[in-house]
Amino acid sequence: MKTGLVIKSAETTVTNEELALINQYTRRELKADEVYVFSVVLCDNDIDRDCERFTVESLFALEKLFVGKTGIFDHQMSAKNQTARIFSCEVEAVDGKKTATGDDYFRLKARAYIPKSESNKDVILSLDSGIIKEVSVGCAVKSTLCSICGNDVNSLSCTHKKGEEYNSKLCYGEMVDPFDAYEFSFVAVPAQKNAGVIKSYTDEKENITMNDLLSCIKKGKDLTLDKKQVKSLCSYIEELEVLAQDGRAYRKKLKDTLLKMMCVKDATLPVDVLKGIVEKLSLQELKVLGGSYLAKEAECEALETQLNCSRCSERNNQNNNNQFTI
Repeated sequence: MKTGLVIKSAETTVTNEELALINQYTRRELKADEVYVFSVVLCDNDIDRDCERFTVESLFALEKLFVGKTGIFDHQMSAKNQTARIFSCEVEAVDGKKTATGDDYFRLKARAYIPKSESNKDVILSLDSGIIKEVSVGCAVKSTLCSICGNDVNSLSCTHKKGEEYNSKLCYGEMVDPFDAYEFSFVAVPAQKNAGVIKSYTDEKENITMNDLLSCIKKGKDLTLDKKQVKSLCSYIEELEVLAQDGRAYRKKLKDTLLKMMCVKDATLPVDVLKGIVEKLSLQELKVLGGSYLAKEAECEALETQLNCSRCSERNNQNNNNQFTI
């Protein structure tokens, strides 16, 4: 799961070793009675409610990335919202526990501290009383691989849907290659929109393509874009708008031309009826039907009249009109 929880334990007394780690982030040396410490499970390698999971390798990568990161509320990233800070983090196996896929269960456990102060008194009380319990993490991974085909679930190469079964095998995404960790958040309801990994589909070696973006949008998947990607998407939409305007103008020209030809060739039909027929035609049908009328018109122009002046002139030249010579 990407959501985690504060562990109920008696580990609220800070040790000298932990105090030394905490004081790496402080401007002055804090004493043991000035800090409140607690343990929190950030995430694990089990399948979550989004049908995604971290690999064990990803958990070990996050173990290093989350050290020093702050704890906030509801992923609201503002300085005044900072409440706690992680000072140590480790991946641990839980004996006898398995994941939904039958693998050994691993979780990412962190130790965090909160300065004891009047403003933090209610937060500490809420932690001790179990009111504040659930958390979720914010991090970035390079890709989320499909458990069925092995391709990135956000790419056009993957045609599978998370949560569906294929040949009795569940489709889920494996989040691999984490490259950044932002924060962990205390959340009231883990299932809320922001409770979970804030996915940033970014590859440092290769930028996300427009096809990848459109594929995610069509599949209804959550996606976090950076400023450059937003700008590219806006430019792409503007280009589509121009092409759509040109396409509408081209279609109108085809309809007007076809309607004129139909009015001439099918003069017995009312104009309103012909308009109704033309409006229902697709672009390809307009082109085909218009081409058919043009071909018939060309055939009519190619017919030779009985009184062809060029043929008469040719025969006259051959005969030299001698029969009329006096």
